[in-house]
Amino acid sequence: MRLREFISKLESEGELIRISTKVDPRFEIAEITDRISKMEGGGKAILFENSGTDYPVLMNMMGSDRRMAMAMGVNELEDISKRIDDLLKGVMSPKDSVWDKLKMLPMLGDVAKWFPRQSKERGECQQVVWRGEEARLSRLPILTSWPCDGGRFITLPMVSTVDPESGIPNLGMYRMQIFDDHTTGMHWHRHKTGTRHYDAYKRLGKRMPVSVAIGGDPTYIYSATAPMPDNMDEMLLAGMLRSKPVKLVKCLTNDLWVPADCDFVLEGYVDPSEELTTEGPFGDHTGFYSLTDLYPKFHIEAITSRRDAIYPATIVGVPPMEDAYIAKATERIFLAPIRLAVQPEVRDLYMPMEGTAHNIAFVSIAKRYLGQPNKVAQGLWGAGQMMFNKYLVITPEDTDLRSKDAMFKLLRGLDPKRNLIWSEGILDVLDHATATTGYGSKLAIDLTDIDPNTTPASFPEPRTAQPMGGVEMFNTEFCKELGLLVLYAKREWQERVDVERYLTENSISGIKFVALFDHGAAGYMTPSDLLWLAAANTDPRRDIRIWNDIIIVDARSKRPGYGDNPSRFPNVVTSTPDTIHYVDQRWEEYGIGILIESPSRRYRKLWLSDEAQW
Repeated sequence: MRLREFISKLESEGELIRISTKVDPRFEIAEITDRISKMEGGGKAILFENSGTDYPVLMNMMGSDRRMAMAMGVNELEDISKRIDDLLKGVMSPKDSVWDKLKMLPMLGDVAKWFPRQSKERGECQQVVWRGEEARLSRLPILTSWPCDGGRFITLPMVSTVDPESGIPNLGMYRMQIFDDHTTGMHWHRHKTGTRHYDAYKRLGKRMPVSVAIGGDPTYIYSATAPMPDNMDEMLLAGMLRSKPVKLVKCLTNDLWVPADCDFVLEGYVDPSEELTTEGPFGDHTGFYSLTDLYPKFHIEAITSRRDAIYPATIVGVPPMEDAYIAKATERIFLAPIRLAVQPEVRDLYMPMEGTAHNIAFVSIAKRYLGQPNKVAQGLWGAGQMMFNKYLVITPEDTDLRSKDAMFKLLRGLDPKRNLIWSEGILDVLDHATATTGYGSKLAIDLTDIDPNTTPASFPEPRTAQPMGGVEMFNTEFCKELGLLVLYAKREWQERVDVERYLTENSISGIKFVALFDHGAAGYMTPSDLLWLAAANTDPRRDIRIWNDIIIVDARSKRPGYGDNPSRFPNVVTSTPDTIHYVDQRWEEYGIGILIESPSRRYRKLWLSDEAQW
């Protein structure tokens, strides 16, 4: 399905907004998109028809459960999961007879049809060709999303590389900061396949060919983000999703292959002998800025495109945004492989949007023996991108992981001496709370032996309390249901806030959890906001302690240079007051209905400084 065909489908289903007035790719498109994407259910896709360039910009195209399913060509994402489940069960189940083996042939025949096919002809993505000086990135409506971003970023690039030793291709999604008209950053993390290919070229002393596809069938975009096993072609997944092979064409300046019907292709190379260059900051999917670091440079030799090309982009920041729905699709689609190949006792897996893909996961298991939750936790923490998970909640197999009431019943019975599993391991390099980049502590909460019918029905709710010990005020909203008391520190940052003194001298008892937040979080943040902030701002071993059977969580911002705090601490991602005001003033011109309040008005109260970091 070409991108224009998908846009027509979105419009026919009432899932598309068109904005015909001219908008600026610098800040304005991002601010409009942020407002719409945070509406109930993810809002709608937005086609900005006048970007000041020759190309429209498509935003939020997969930013809801419905649009995500439409992009994958199914009614429900569970339809894909069931297909994978059936295939794996068929392949992995014992074959007792020749007839059982023969019954597998049609299924294996279908798999063979999904493999990508190379064409000797030019593709639609090569109808327009710019080479050399003509291949200018300023031709494209590349976005600058947030005020502290290092510049313009390509946010949905499908980066094609090949392993020089095995010849196996990879398609990954790594943001690309524009340095000039012919050079970008290549932001592949140390755990990514692109980095492994880069290291191999460096060992060989060779220049690394790279091509970047943009647009085309939405399944290509999704497949580039999917946690595919290493050495497996992502275009095979796209072929499975469409039940037909992806047609590939050879690039004009290198030997890489890209989807024939994508909208743009950037062809070039990365030279491993070059010095790495500073990239960032970037307002990231964690809701915080990822700060500057050193990455390779990508040099562009040619740009090709369709004549009717559309530029797709996304923005990331404080959840929920489009990336949250893409992550949710991954959770459903890849549950079957996790369950069958890695942890057969797993019954369900849920990764709430507040966890920004990695920070929080809930898993239900069929427990059969002592220590099994520990085994599951360690196994999942070693399974692909689940290695980045920080907080894992393990429940009995019949638990509805998406039910707040069901989870609260279990958590009310938590015993901090018996139910906590502490560990250390790999974390996402974007996790800003850990003192060591990409490595830190993890916590699993084992609720498998708790009977929800015997846990307390409610907890006492303190009515008054005097500020002391660095605590300014409290919030009892979650006390009765969960036994959680939320505290807010004084405005002035202190290395340690004496929560124990606050509880003792105010005679607060009978609760199970205390969460301490910055003063800027008081009075306006939703429960969802607080969960996101607590997961993002904490390293379990450093920031969680047990006192009188109460679990105390320090979810404040971490001042760099104090104790075990990280050396740098980023700001929350928001628009500036000027951008917010500008979009407010122009809202009627957009023709998209009543004014939607900017989410950034709330989150700016969390700002620590006027830059990307504290």
